[in-house]
Amino acid sequence: MQNPYLPYPVRIDNVTIATEDKSLKTFKFIFLDPNDEKKFAYKAGQFAELSVPGKGEIPIGIASSPTEKGFVMFTVFKVGLVTAYLHNMKAGDIMGIRGPLGNSYPWDLLQGKNIVIIGGGFAFTTLRSSIVYMLDPANRPKFKDIHVIYGARSPGMLLYKDELAEWERRDDINIHMTVDRTDDPNWKYNVGFVPTITEKKAPSASPDTYAIICGPPVMIKFTQPVLEKLGYDHDHIIMSLENRMKCGIGMCGRCNIGKELVCKDGPVFTLSELNRTPREY
Repeated sequence: MQNPYLPYPVRIDNVTIATEDKSLKTFKFIFLDPNDEKKFAYKAGQFAELSVPGKGEIPIGIASSPTEKGFVMFTVFKVGLVTAYLHNMKAGDIMGIRGPLGNSYPWDLLQGKNIVIIGGGFAFTTLRSSIVYMLDPANRPKFKDIHVIYGARSPGMLLYKDELAEWERRDDINIHMTVDRTDDPNWKYNVGFVPTITEKKAPSASPDTYAIICGPPVMIKFTQPVLEKLGYDHDHIIMSLENRMKCGIGMCGRCNIGKELVCKDGPVFTLSELNRTPREY
């Protein structure tokens, strides 16, 4: 049995600057032992701990899709000691990944359904994983209409721009990008906060339509009533939360919301489930 505290050794294969302010970088990792990649069997929506020897570890949502083989990918926001050190690491450096951790989006339940993806800021990582997973040729027939509403502060802060452009060209997914504000005369998409654009672009509720939300707490807070206005039942609103996660396996107790532990019982919850916990978003 794998020791849950023992990370798999990985090599940084590639580092890409993800935003114009360089505060986010995307890392592709390759497992040093191919058998470890098989053990690291994850689903879209899960997270992992990135372990930097001598510095610590951080919980980060997995940005790659289970359908993408040979590597695992994370997009990291430079915000503290570990992330600052990681941002200075280069291709070829060795570190560790511990996981996969937490639950995933309920993919068995979502088969045969319309999916509305709603994301904001750098929390778009696990949503990127989900979109790539659903658009895989083996999986796309399993889902009905797919809508994506994704917002950032400005055009330069949008993640995965090449993939967004590629998805926009497809006829089997609806992409609605937005920014809080912009002076860019070439910006041809929406301007406004994610909840506002959600009200304009999201399809109305139906028994076959589910919404998945991942973003900053303030975005989640103001998007929820919009979905309720559109008629979505609370068990059709799926949220991915972050709440002071530390150990990742439910031992330290730092991420509790009432009796629920975000790192172990989540990070994915339906709104119906969260209604039974203290309000923290």
